[in-house]
Amino acid sequence: MNLLFANDRRGEYPQSYYAATLAPIERFPALRGEVTADVCIVGAGFTGLSAALHLAEAGLSVIVLEAHRVGFGASGRNGGQVGSGQRLEQDALERMYGLDTARHLWALAEESKALVRDLIWAHDMPCTFKPGIAHACWTDGEVRHSHAQAEKLARDYGYDQIEPLDAAGLAAIIPSGVYKGGDIDRGAGHIHPLNFTVGLARAATAKGARICEGSVVTRVVPGSRPVVETEAGRISCGHVVLACNGYLGGLDRQVAARVMPINNFVIATEPLGERAAEVLGQDVAAHDTKFVVNYWRLSEDKRLLFGGGESYGYRFPDVIKAVRPPMLKVYPDLADVRIDYAWGGTLAITMNRMPCFLRPAENVLSASGYSGHGVALATLAGKILSEAIRGQAGRFDVLSGLNLPRFPGGPAMRWPMLVLAMTWFSLRDRLGI
Repeated sequence: MNLLFANDRRGEYPQSYYAATLAPIERFPALRGEVTADVCIVGAGFTGLSAALHLAEAGLSVIVLEAHRVGFGASGRNGGQVGSGQRLEQDALERMYGLDTARHLWALAEESKALVRDLIWAHDMPCTFKPGIAHACWTDGEVRHSHAQAEKLARDYGYDQIEPLDAAGLAAIIPSGVYKGGDIDRGAGHIHPLNFTVGLARAATAKGARICEGSVVTRVVPGSRPVVETEAGRISCGHVVLACNGYLGGLDRQVAARVMPINNFVIATEPLGERAAEVLGQDVAAHDTKFVVNYWRLSEDKRLLFGGGESYGYRFPDVIKAVRPPMLKVYPDLADVRIDYAWGGTLAITMNRMPCFLRPAENVLSASGYSGHGVALATLAGKILSEAIRGQAGRFDVLSGLNLPRFPGGPAMRWPMLVLAMTWFSLRDRLGI
């Protein structure tokens, strides 16, 4: 079964709050016939569109192939949180890679947030970067850990944007009463992710990139001049960029052995009006310390957008049944609130939760596997891919040299083994272990 079509109608966005508030964007025609380009990019999400924009700005001819619509995948369905750092904490990165590499990874992450903000401003995109992400802890031990991490970042990395919070301080931001404390990161933020992809698409095409929607890639043939085949067309190019993330399918087994698609879900309530103050005391995003993390924020019209729950098969479950219970555990007073939108999406994780940068074949580059931390990092990945294609591969080589492990058993066995592991961690969440 193909994840591109398992849960969605061809060429249509899911019935999400984001799709209902989509900024105007033309439907781009599908690829027809044989064409040539300097670079062919597969996937029109954050990574692919950012790469297209940066390559087109450098004067290269670029074609982006998208099976459905721009931002169709995880880029247009996620929680919109533009987080700090990598998916792993800095002390873990220091142990894994050494202090110098850990510092470099922190600097890249800081650049990635700045890049999102700068692109929104420079290209007058139809979205706003709103500062602030609150981190909510369920246990006293987690609070102590979050405060220690904030202290470490201030001391060792010069990052002073995180304010540690006790239970009362956090309750002023998240008036739920279920958390023991946490912190607020004023250097992070949140956006409307689908409209950010619209902004990237507009910017890329304004610089000369060509986007082809409804163009399912069936085969990539690497070589000195790779060929990309679709259902109705064929591209001969200098380089191929695989920017498919969880929707890679069978296009490349080397990437698939390291990158695992999983599903996550979001619901949007009816507009809450004055009750929105009972959800968030400030216009910030939030997430908590559950292994299967809960994440939320308010929309422009004061809906609660609440994400959580995971599944590991091809088909999505009943999304409301999957996400409403954790929402009510955080906000039990919202039991009477109507759910207006519910949607799922497929993202991609790696074994160690670090992004996967790879050269799987001659003149083929790939970046994916952002493990739920991709709004900023995927956008920067597109810029780094463009640098590598233009002969400035230093940053790409650092990221591709992070010794990303394969999933045990490769693509064939990653599903059942991940299900076993995630079931255990989900049980721990429910038991409060």
